[in-house]
Amino acid sequence: MAKKVRTAQESSEDPAAVQMLDRAIFLDIDTAFRRADNIIPCNIGAQGLCCKNCAAGPCRLVGNTLRGVCGATADTIVARNFTRSVASGSAAHSDHARGLAYTLLAAAEGDAPDFRVRDPHKLKEVAGYLGIKTDGRTTVEIAKDVALAALGEFGKPQGELTYLKRAPAKRQQIWKENHIAPRNIDREVVETMHRTNIGNDQDPEHILDQAMRCALADGWGGSMLGTDLTDVLFGTPAPVLAEANLGVLEADMVNLVVHGHEPTLSEMIVAAVQDPELIAYAQSKGAKGINLAGLCCTANEALLRQGVKLAGNFLQQELALITGAVDAMVVDVQCIMEGLNPVAARFHTALISTSPKAAIPGSMRIEFDEHHALATAKQIVRVAIDRFAMRGETFIPDIKSPVVPGFSHEYIDYALGGVYRASFRPLNDAIMQGRIRGVVANIGCNNPRVSHDSLHRYVVTEFLKNDVLVVETGCGAIASAKQGYMTPQAALEVAGPGLREVCEAIGMPPVLHMGSCVDNSRILTVLTQMASEGGLGNDISDIPAVGIAPEWMSEKALAIAVYAVASGCYVIMGGTDGPVSGSENILRLMSETWEKKVGGKLEFIAEGAEIVRRAMQHIDKKRAALNLPKYDASKWGKSGDARMPELIALPLEERIEAVYGAPAR
Repeated sequence: MAKKVRTAQESSEDPAAVQMLDRAIFLDIDTAFRRADNIIPCNIGAQGLCCKNCAAGPCRLVGNTLRGVCGATADTIVARNFTRSVASGSAAHSDHARGLAYTLLAAAEGDAPDFRVRDPHKLKEVAGYLGIKTDGRTTVEIAKDVALAALGEFGKPQGELTYLKRAPAKRQQIWKENHIAPRNIDREVVETMHRTNIGNDQDPEHILDQAMRCALADGWGGSMLGTDLTDVLFGTPAPVLAEANLGVLEADMVNLVVHGHEPTLSEMIVAAVQDPELIAYAQSKGAKGINLAGLCCTANEALLRQGVKLAGNFLQQELALITGAVDAMVVDVQCIMEGLNPVAARFHTALISTSPKAAIPGSMRIEFDEHHALATAKQIVRVAIDRFAMRGETFIPDIKSPVVPGFSHEYIDYALGGVYRASFRPLNDAIMQGRIRGVVANIGCNNPRVSHDSLHRYVVTEFLKNDVLVVETGCGAIASAKQGYMTPQAALEVAGPGLREVCEAIGMPPVLHMGSCVDNSRILTVLTQMASEGGLGNDISDIPAVGIAPEWMSEKALAIAVYAVASGCYVIMGGTDGPVSGSENILRLMSETWEKKVGGKLEFIAEGAEIVRRAMQHIDKKRAALNLPKYDASKWGKSGDARMPELIALPLEERIEAVYGAPAR
């Protein structure tokens, strides 16, 4: 395969990223985009056909080589490799949740005085799920028991995950019948690694069943706990107004960028940058103030609750530094490129690593300690301020878009019915009527082997035109935020007629930002509430909905995909042929067999147009199974606030005919 070096325009569809890629070329700075062009991917590994699980290998099953040294077939090797990736992704999300549980425990015991319960109502709700009594007890007492119960879900010796009871009853029965209900979080990750060690589980279907059980331990365990505990500690999200893209950086202010995934640090930095003493210190250095922005899922967490600006998604982390305007970038865990340090070294930027789980050679080390959280955050802010005076030339793209995030499942429930009638009934009704054709959850990463944001932009645009409501998390959500699709006004400009009417009535964007990648559990909750509301079947698998990750690259995305499938969803992973393409049998097991077992299936589809076609086909198939009206866009678009000035100008009789489609009597 010959190397192809892409132009900046070929590498990204985000105009701000294109400008910075051109500047990277001008300054001869290495980025993930250039490295992706220079490194030809291993075709054998890409198909899942290379096994390196013992020192008898690595074994590459190509040509006439049909078995590894131990006798493992291609089907077994592909299944093992895939399942190990699911275990890794599940461990990453779930360990995030464990850290939050320890933070809540420390706060309740008085050992982390800078943290407190910000949402007592959510705390009581979580306590109810975990079987903890709340009547007559203080918030601190409840918080301690919730933290201990959450930690118990990681290693409970008997039973199953408590949160499984939050799923529809039919879904719980499917898990029991297929023996994939997770017992505890850590056990499923450890057992997955054991089963895929040499000489253990050799039945591909049996191995993939464990992949589902391990992923469910993440989706209905670690991730769901992580989301709930974050809400308890920092508040349940509701809509706020912010801005997105590299243009949020300020030439005359100290720019501090937070990047990673753990909200405990970023929430403290939000508090620190508002300290009058630190603002005065920044001004003493010649800055007008302190500007805080975020990248990746730390950005999403801070955005949802505090309105912190979005500097960009995964593939923009190096590009942010190339602006020369970032005085400090603070990182913790997950999706942090080792390539950041060489780029930071070309500028004045302090790259500050903070997590005990992720050391980065060459970075400045300020380990974050929850017991002294605000003091640590203030130390970090001072480092950024001190770097401001060392700046050289800056180049900040004048490109940014407004964004209205914060659509937790609690807020969606409220928005659809208000304080007294909060309900998912209006959403279900809109789908049943055909105003909304169906729902797509667009999630996941950026992949440097795919033109940056291109698939996110294409598929979301197509879904909106066809009256499909889109909910998003992670870097996919940031892509839509930068595209301008996350404001109520966007519905008037890009949504189909039915979806536009619904958005106008509620005042919501056509694309809903639901949080970070760990917050995909919010989508499971929404789907469960829709199933419970009635009219769309009685299980998640009945709903006209599809999950997609068009530019995925992380093992966490595979874990999300598998727990969504095991919950009854059709999931499409895009951009590549996928890590199991070396085995037709594994592809069949993940599609046909999984659909028979759990009502969901997983497919890998590289092209955007085919992703859209199959997603629409599935949505229409589910509508037909529910005996819902066939989607017909021509039925909608004859009402709505946007037409009011036009209608008011008409004589009364013509106005009635325009609205109701019949002459006045």
